[in-house]
Amino acid sequence: MKDIRWILDILPHRYPMLLVDRVLEMEEGSRIVAIKNVTINEEVFLGHFPGHPVVPGVLIVEGMAQVGGILLLSQYSEEERAQKLLYFTSIERARFRRPVVPGDQIRYEVDVVRHRGNNCKLQARAMVGDKLATEAKISSAMVDR
Repeated sequence: MKDIRWILDILPHRYPMLLVDRVLEMEEGSRIVAIKNVTINEEVFLGHFPGHPVVPGVLIVEGMAQVGGILLLSQYSEEERAQKLLYFTSIERARFRRPVVPGDQIRYEVDVVRHRGNNCKLQARAMVGDKLATEAKISSAMVDR
C-alpha cells in the first residue's frame, strides 16, 4: 500500500487536480488499484450540481488516467520522471454506469492492455463498492519535457 506522500512523489498533479488518495495494490508494469475518497468539501460541488452534487464524469476519467500514470511513471527514477511528461492520447469506449456522489469511495482498477515504447493502452474501471461506475480504454504517450 502506498500513501499520498508517495503519490505526490510520482505524479506532477496537485490540488485541486490530484484525484488519487492511496494506492492499494500494484503489479509493476501490469496492474494497479487505487482509491479516491469523495467529500462534499470539493470545489466542484459548488457548481455540479447545486442541491444534487455529482462527480463530473470527466473527472472520473481523469482519475483513472492519473492512476494509470502512477503505474507507468513509478517504473522510473525521480531524476528520470523530472525529464518526462505522460500525456493522454485517447479515450475510447467511455461508459458511465452510475453517478458518483459525496461520501462514495472510488476504487480505480487499471490494467495494461498494450505497452510499446513510449505508448501505452490501459483498460480502466471506477468502482463504488461492488458496482461499476465508469469504464474506459485510455491511451497515453510518454514525452520528454
